[in-house]
Amino acid sequence: MKAYIFPGQGSQFSGMGKELYETNQTAKELFEQANDIIGFRISDVMFSGTDEELRQTNVTQPAIFIHSLILAKTKAEHFQPDMVAGHSLGEFSALVSNKTLSFEDGLSLVIKRANAMQKACEKEPSTMAAILALDDKIVEHICLSITNHDGEIVVPANYNCPGQLVISGSIDGINIACKKMIEAGARRALPLSVGGAFHSPFMEPARIELETAINATKFSKPICPIYQNVNAMAVINPDEIKKNLIAQLTAPVLWTQTIEQMINDGAKSFTEVGPGKVLQGLVKKINKELVAESIS
Repeated sequence: MKAYIFPGQGSQFSGMGKELYETNQTAKELFEQANDIIGFRISDVMFSGTDEELRQTNVTQPAIFIHSLILAKTKAEHFQPDMVAGHSLGEFSALVSNKTLSFEDGLSLVIKRANAMQKACEKEPSTMAAILALDDKIVEHICLSITNHDGEIVVPANYNCPGQLVISGSIDGINIACKKMIEAGARRALPLSVGGAFHSPFMEPARIELETAINATKFSKPICPIYQNVNAMAVINPDEIKKNLIAQLTAPVLWTQTIEQMINDGAKSFTEVGPGKVLQGLVKKINKELVAESIS
């Protein structure tokens, strides 16, 4: 069985999609459709914007979504997924790829998600950090102890692969956590250059805002299951997909568990569709025997 996976925020780069726009008529039409939906020429930012411009959440998220779906449409030969998954933002790309959402509705939701998250980030300062080479249980215990005893919110956010767990929380909480993780034996505890604490309680205002938009959007029965971030399980019921997508903003991304479940359900190869090769690398760290490639 063939699995397609879609990247999230952090995979963007200046020049993304430019060659596609210049050489493929279908790609050019989709870029222009996206520009019309968004209301400004996001393609110009993608093709020649600075790293700082591309890091803005309200630009990054639609840019990665657009690039991923155009690649799936133009570069993935015989695109017939048996199963799909997306890392955080990438879940929206996956839902368009398996025909749960139309391209237009998917992009509209991504724009609303990005703007809602941007507002949540500005409302209360928060951040994230990557913890390397420390057992997940130890990371979870330290996060809980900081929340309970130091009064700072710190939670696991992204279970990326064995030995790589990203945490989210208040700025003071993350600083405390990084120190304690190193003391507990982590090889590194790296604060990340992000706008806020994604997949944490800090995103609750964004979750409430996005819930209304998701519930007002048509979700069709998909052509294949999506393995969703919040439970790492195959889902095909549109109402359940909606519920999980809403919960995703404040819940951790169970990526390791997702890939393992897809393997258990018969996935033999994984193709990453989108900018960069981050997910391809994570898949190989989860299971060295797997065939993993990227279309980027």
